[in-house]
Amino acid sequence: MVSTVLPPPQTILQRFALLLDVDGTLLDIAPTPESVIVPPELPTTLRRLHRALGGALAIISGRPLDQIDRLFGNAFPAAAEHGAVLRVPPAAARRLALPDVPAAWRDAAETLARQHPGVRIEAKTLGFVVHYRGAPEAGPMLEHALDALLRPEEKFEVMPADMALEVRPRGADKGTAVAAVMAAPAFAGRLPLFIGDDVTDLDGIRATEALGGIGLRVHEAFGSPASVRAWLGALRELHDAPAS
Repeated sequence: MVSTVLPPPQTILQRFALLLDVDGTLLDIAPTPESVIVPPELPTTLRRLHRALGGALAIISGRPLDQIDRLFGNAFPAAAEHGAVLRVPPAAARRLALPDVPAAWRDAAETLARQHPGVRIEAKTLGFVVHYRGAPEAGPMLEHALDALLRPEEKFEVMPADMALEVRPRGADKGTAVAAVMAAPAFAGRLPLFIGDDVTDLDGIRATEALGGIGLRVHEAFGSPASVRAWLGALRELHDAPAS
């Protein structure tokens, strides 16, 4: 069961690691991945909390690693593309040994996008995403077309997301990402606290709870990304406040 209860702030700073999704969690959903707005104070808040937690703060996102770094800087451990690309110090960034999605599938998706204005394709290291927020009526057709394209192959899957469909190799999800991040030295001795908003985050929540931690969905526990940001800001202020 997804939790809606947050531990006291001081307990979080002392005992937990923060594992944070991006879109719909740290940032408000935007019409396109490129048009998200990063509040100017957010990267500073994340850097301060990263230090306060001894490095035990990670970004866990479906976005490619270079996009995560453009949004927040490269100071943080990160599991990009749902854990298919990992940067968890002291190890260098690495891509899991997973197969590439065939180029012909990307070409077929591009053809579909051209036939339906408002549909766009986002390329990733190991796959691609079909975004249909600009043409929501095309969603069922796109899902059927992608399922038919992948049906002969068991190494790949179509992952539904918020007004999007991601074609990717099997073998990495936010659950495997949580496990990889929590095995790193900076996270040792802490419990995971994972915050996400979408169906793609459920694997991360389940893995977090299996490790004895707390998995939270934004809608139930906070209400909005703005409330997540306010909560993180309050944690930062608690840590930064001089001892009385």
